[in-house]
Order: sequence, then structure tokens, then C-alpha cells
Amino acid sequence: MKKKEIKILLVDDEQDILEIVGYNLSQEGYQIVTASNGKEAIAKAKKELPQLIIMDVMMPEMDGMEACENIRRIPELQDTIITFLTARSEDYSQVAGFDAGADDYIAKPIKPKVLVSKVKALLRRLNGSESASSSTTLKVGNIEINREEYKIIKDGVEIILPRKEFELFYLLATKPGKVFTREEILDRVWGNEVVVGGRTIDVHIRKLREKIGDDFFKTIKGVGYKIEF
Repeated sequence: MKKKEIKILLVDDEQDILEIVGYNLSQEGYQIVTASNGKEAIAKAKKELPQLIIMDVMMPEMDGMEACENIRRIPELQDTIITFLTARSEDYSQVAGFDAGADDYIAKPIKPKVLVSKVKALLRRLNGSESASSSTTLKVGNIEINREEYKIIKDGVEIILPRKEFELFYLLATKPGKVFTREEILDRVWGNEVVVGGRTIDVHIRKLREKIGDDFFKTIKGVGYKIEF
């Protein structure tokens, strides 16, 4: 996908942040749409269908966490990458962000050039998933995984997963019984461009247990995870 075809939704209640970030990203050739709170972000996301959403956490009317959760429930936005850009840098805030469905969590302050590099790294994930989608359907046990449509069907029932949860599940399902180390998961699912912690994997595995079934996922202490059907 070319830059001029990529739409980025910026969500922040500080106008100067919208202007600075928007200017630097528009200079790179991206289409920029803005919103000033969570409710407006949901409405704009539904209308514009952006490829990437960069969102603050603390905002009036509806905060970023709640907005992210709502956006993740919209089928048309399942492939949209969401990252928080916030001054809240505590570990528990980052865990809550990933738990809400975010793909990444960027702490303020950050230099515009560094942010642009982060955005390019995030969008490489999008391009990578598009090129990887040539493989069609994977069937394991009573579960069918459609890589092209990011769709999972278990016992005839469709399960909607956010992008990273889907990619993690797909990775584990490609080789049932194989133990994937944490390092391998981070490299294959998140890539080397963006640094995330081990807790990120734990949060995503917990979500997958809740949505797909606890019995499928096995934790190998001190090593990583595997899936069994």
C-alpha cells in the first residue's frame, strides 16, 4: 500500500499535539484525520476506516482505553493498527492498553522524527500481513483459520480477534505441539522494530484463552507457549 493511500486517525484533546504530529506525518505523504476525544474517535474511525489510529489515553467524554475497546468491536476496523501515544508510562497503564486491544504503546514526550519512524515500523506490519495473506485457510481440530480475512470459525461460530491476537494464534496454530519461545513470538508477531515486554504476550494469551478456550494453550514455564488441539 502506498503512503498516499494510507489514512491515519490522530486522537488527542490537545490541539498542539494534533497539529505537530499531523504536520509531520502529512509531510511524509500520509492522509491525516483528527479527533479530540474517544467518542469522536469512534465516529471518525467508522466513517474514515483508517489503517492506523494514534490515540491519547486521558481525554474528556471518553478515554482512549474505552474508545479502543469499542473500535475493536467494529468488524470493518479489525485490521486497523491502534497505538496509544500518551504521557502515562506506568507498567500497569501499558498492560491495560494492550488488554484494551492496542497493538503498541508509545510514551510522550517523543521527538517527531522518532514518532515518524515508529509509524513506519507499525505500517510495515500492515504491509507484511498483506503480503503474507497469500496462504488461505488453515484447519486445526475444530477450528478453521482464514488468513486472508482474519477470521476464525470454531464449531461453526465466528470469533473476532484483534490483529495481534489473531497473528499470535495463527503462529501457534501453524505447528501444534511446537513450543514457541517468547523471543520467537516477539520476533514473528511484533517484529524487531518495536520493543514490547513479555507481559504483552501474557495479556494476549490470556485473551485468547478467554475467547477460544483455555485447554488449547499450554504454558511452558521459563520458555514460552504452545497450542494443542
